[in-house]
Order: sequence, then C-alpha cells, then structure tokens
Amino acid sequence: MNDRTEALRHTEARARPEDGRPQPAVPASPARTQGEAEARAPANEHRRDRSPDATLLRRRRALRWTLLVVVPLLAVIAGGAFWLLGGRYVETDNAFVKADKVPVSAEVSGAVIGVFVQENEIVRAGQPLFRLDPAPFRVALSKAEAKLGQVRTDLAATKASYREKQAQIALARTQLEFARKEQARQADLAARNFISASKLDDARKSVEIAQQQLQAQQEDLQRIAATLGGSIDLPIESHPSYRAALAELEQARLDLSRIEVRASMDGTISHLPKPGQFVATGATAASLVADARPWIEANFPEKDLTYVHPGQPVEVHIDTFPDRSWSGVVESLSPATGAEFSILPPQNATGNWVKVAQRVPLRVRIDTPSDAPRLRAGMSATVRVDTGHRRTLFGLGF
Repeated sequence: MNDRTEALRHTEARARPEDGRPQPAVPASPARTQGEAEARAPANEHRRDRSPDATLLRRRRALRWTLLVVVPLLAVIAGGAFWLLGGRYVETDNAFVKADKVPVSAEVSGAVIGVFVQENEIVRAGQPLFRLDPAPFRVALSKAEAKLGQVRTDLAATKASYREKQAQIALARTQLEFARKEQARQADLAARNFISASKLDDARKSVEIAQQQLQAQQEDLQRIAATLGGSIDLPIESHPSYRAALAELEQARLDLSRIEVRASMDGTISHLPKPGQFVATGATAASLVADARPWIEANFPEKDLTYVHPGQPVEVHIDTFPDRSWSGVVESLSPATGAEFSILPPQNATGNWVKVAQRVPLRVRIDTPSDAPRLRAGMSATVRVDTGHRRTLFGLGF
C-alpha cells in the first residue's frame, strides 16, 4: 500500500510544470483507455488472488468443507467399523478369582495339644495339621474293650444257664411222672376205702404243681434261648450284644485315630487353632483354600450373553498382575442369575418393582502355566470372551 502511494506521488511530481502550477488534464482517447484497462485486468485479478482477504476466504472454504463433509464421513466410517467389530467380543470387569474353600473341622471333640503347620502354609493332601489330646479317647477304648469282654462272659454264662435249665426241666418231668403214679395209687386205695379222701386230694395237688413247675421251666428255657439269639448253637461272635459291643470298640478305636486332623486336599491352610483351644465336633477349626486349581467367576449382564456358549476362548487379566494375561475357556453358565441365589431374592410381584439388568455368573477354566504367579481367591479380574459372532451392515462385515 505504501509503494503504490509513493509511485503516485512521483507521477504527480513529474506531471507538474516548473512553476509549480498544475497543468490542465488532457483527456485520453477512448481506445487507449479501453486497451489499458484490458491490459491491467489479469494483473489486478492476480493481485486480488494473492491478497490476504482472498487467502483467508479460501482457507475458510476448505475448513468448512472439512468440517461439514470429511469429518462426518470419517466419523460415520469409524463408528460403523467400531459397531461391526463390537459384536464379537464381550468384556466385563465384574470378575473374580475363585477356588474351593474347604472348612477344616475335627470329627471328634477335644483340646488341641499341637499344631504342625504354619499360618498360610502350602500343604498336601493327607498332611497332618494339628492334634487333639488322646487321653480321653484311650480311656474310652479301654472301656470298650472291657465291655466286649464282659459281653462275651455274659453270653457264655447264659449258655450255661440254658443247659442248667434243660436239666431242671428233665427233673420236673421226672417229678411229674412220679406225682401221676402216686395219684394213681392213691386213687386205687381210695376206691377200696383204704385211705381218706384228703390223701387223694393231696396226690392230685402234687400232680398239678408238678405240671405247672414243668411249664414254668420250659418257658424260662425259651426266654434263655431268645437271649442267645434263638439258638444255643449260635456263635458268640454272631450274637447281637457281642456285635454291639464290638462296634463300640471299633468306634473307640476310630475316635482315637481321628485325634490327628489332616488336610483333605492340596492347598493353603489358614486360621489355624491355637494349642489348648477346645475344638468341637464338626465346628470349623481352620480353612483350606485349594488355590492350585483356581477358576474365574465372571458376572456378565444378561444382554451380553446372547452369543456366549461353553467352550469359547477367553482372555483373562488379573488386576494384581497387569503385565500378564491368562487364557481360558468358558466352562459353564449358571442356571440362574445371582439374585436368585441370594438369601432374600427380589420380590418382582410387588408394586414398587423397578427393572434392573440382571447378571448371570459364568465359570471360566483358566490355564495356569508353571511359571505363572500364584493366584489368590478373591482377586479382581477382567474377562474378555471371544464369541465368534460377526455383525453385518448392508451385507458387509469384518
């Protein structure tokens, strides 16, 4: 702008006369004016194109085209690609490491006298954990042995009583025969009036008493036989009383063998009892976590399980080990939602019902390499299931 002003000033200075007065303007011919205008038009257009206003206008048009056409088109393409790829994988961070938790309990009651493992120690199946005081169980074993011997003696005495009763029955039969003969003699004498009627009555009474005594002895013999199991020839070892006493002896021996509590499976033991602590039968004395074979429990929303089936591959990330991943397989799906297994399941028939997306537990079997870190039950995880499902849009898909 300054260059053009300076040029005009020089032109006006050359057009002035030496006296400084301005000369009258000479009118230009029409042909010369039109030719000069046509010659200046391309230069003026070139200068206009190179002006800052024209450059700014072109930039605004390019920006408007980009924002109104290119950016929406790229957004549509990216959104379509994301939607097409989004139907194959389902992912949730509502997942946790699970393991079998076995409560360790004693099968007999007693005081703890020794603990053989440390807290949070890895144990093997059958390894001793702690021991109870054996003194009461040894006393019970001695009593059971003594009772078994007493039963054997009683049964032998009962068999002897059976044989004694048989002899008494034989004696009663002899007395009955004698009483009948005596009654016959007294009746013959009374018929001939050699004795009084009272003598005959005494003879008849003696016969009746002998019959009753014989019957009583026979009933007592049957009672003894029933006590012996119905037969005198039955072995003592087969008698119910002997078998009951033998069972008590075996129970006492079993209780004595149970004073040492062992691990039922491989795992990590915790919450051990202290020496001197009394442990009741069936009460939880320790906890054993079988963390050698953990699995993942993932709680997926019900809408994400449309294409999830057992056998599909799974990728697992544990929050504790962010730089590692585990591979696994969908093992099974729960037959009901988690709410159905709660202590107080939701009452959907009430009037204040609100629809809430339910979650279905999914069990994932994971592969644990030998060099993998040991997983602990309850750790948080992120699970991603490859369902293999592919979405299509107008016949197109990835």
